[in-house]
Amino acid sequence: MVSFHFCFISLQSYYNFAYNKTKAKYYFQYLIYISKKCLYICKMIERHAKILEIIKKKKQVKVQDLSKTLETSTVTIRKDLKHLESKLLLFRNHGGASLENPYVNDKSVNEKEFIHTKEKLAIGKFAAGCIEDDQFIIMASGTTLLSMANFINPVKKLTVVTSALNIAVRLLENPNIEVLQLGGYIRPNSYSVIGHYSEMILKETACSKLFLSVDGIDLDYGLTTTNALEAHLNQIMIESAKEVIALIDSSKFGKKSFGRICGLEQVDHIITDSNISEDTVKKLRLLGVNVTVCELVLNQA
Repeated sequence: MVSFHFCFISLQSYYNFAYNKTKAKYYFQYLIYISKKCLYICKMIERHAKILEIIKKKKQVKVQDLSKTLETSTVTIRKDLKHLESKLLLFRNHGGASLENPYVNDKSVNEKEFIHTKEKLAIGKFAAGCIEDDQFIIMASGTTLLSMANFINPVKKLTVVTSALNIAVRLLENPNIEVLQLGGYIRPNSYSVIGHYSEMILKETACSKLFLSVDGIDLDYGLTTTNALEAHLNQIMIESAKEVIALIDSSKFGKKSFGRICGLEQVDHIITDSNISEDTVKKLRLLGVNVTVCELVLNQA
């Protein structure tokens, strides 16, 4: 009887030991899981912080560049960008992300005229200096080009073909400038013409330079504007000019609009302001585009 009782106690002790050992094993595995989860979250938070730091500095980033910099797969980077966008910390675009909404809506010329005025003045002044006497040039529409018109003062004759009514009126004040105003339907938001008649006249002209302004520029997608018909007119302007000069302030980089004008391979020269990132300038020059960065003149007290 005693022997049986001893065996029972021994068997019960064994099962208690085995149970506690199994419990300890699962608890240990749980601790490992929690540790790995914490490590994963810490790495993710650190990665997110680095992404935001990079995008704050460069204004726009590409998935491939982030993958190399952070030594992480592109799949992980895309998940990170999606998460950060859900927290309203950035905007995703094709192949990357930016701090500002990359998609541009149509605004009235009266509204745009008072946005980034210092940048437009600096760009317009330099662009006007690119014009030579006795040239035939094309000026598209836009407030940066309107700013440029204020600085055009040729000593000899200059012929300007333009789609913008406000630019034509401004240039007519100078007796040395002959203006060919394109005809067609007038866009109230831009004071510019579009349509078959303007395209027909352009196809019969050949000019030395085209001065073009845009609503957005993406290094992969190219130059864009908010109106598809105006984009088509700009394409014909490009075909009619020997040299394409784009006047683009720094706020428009990394943005995209409805109508695609052309790729960067069709642009010879970009004139922008000093707020543009050095990284963007380097990439543009690697693509074969001549870039001029204009310093801003601050108001003096």
